[in-house]
Parts: sequence; C-alpha cells; structure tokens
Amino acid sequence: MRPLPFSALALCALLAALPVRAEPPAIEAVHAQRDGATWRFDVTLSHPDTGWDHYADGWRVLDMGGNVLGLRVLAHPHVSEQPFTRSLSGVAIPEGTTQVQVQARCLVEGWNAATRVIALP
Repeated sequence: MRPLPFSALALCALLAALPVRAEPPAIEAVHAQRDGATWRFDVTLSHPDTGWDHYADGWRVLDMGGNVLGLRVLAHPHVSEQPFTRSLSGVAIPEGTTQVQVQARCLVEGWNAATRVIALP
C-alpha cells in the first residue's frame, strides 16, 4: 500500500478537527390554548440528542417581531425519547395578537434560525 502524501494527511487532520454539526432541533407540533388571561403551549420537538454534551435544551415563544414572550428550558437530554413534548403555561400574549412563532434551541448550536408560525385560536 502506498503512503498518503503529506497534503492528504494534513487535510484529514483538518477535517477531523472541525466540529460535527448535527441536525438542528425540529418543531414537530405546537398546540396553543388560552388559559384565562394567559396561554399554555405544548411543543413537540425532535433532535438527535447524544447525551449531556449535545441535546435540545429549550424552546421559546416569540411575537412576530421576534420579542420573547415565553421560554421553556429543557434541563436534560432526551436520547431515548424522540420526539418529545414539553409544556409552558402562563405565557402572556398581547391582546389582538393572532399569531406567534416558536423557536427551538440546541445546547451546541444555539437557536435554530427556522421558526414555526402558529395561528392563535
């Protein structure tokens, strides 16, 4: 077997040092329900959690201008529970708001650029 040239070895070393990017957390479903003066959100996420070093660690409700209305922190990985649903109650939505966005976050890669727009019933 012929040895690899130095440049090929250097390229392999460089590629091995790059961070591995996983799929961002995906919002599979959102259920929003008025609860008196506030709202409850049930959000189902999927993400290829690998353990404590890489997992979907939160989601938030935003108005259409990007202002945060509510934040749900996920305190542990869900390696063997995919997809999974978590809830957030007590979210104050300004009167007259007809839609909001939900955005998911990963411990390693931060907030997913994509959001899911939800029409409020």
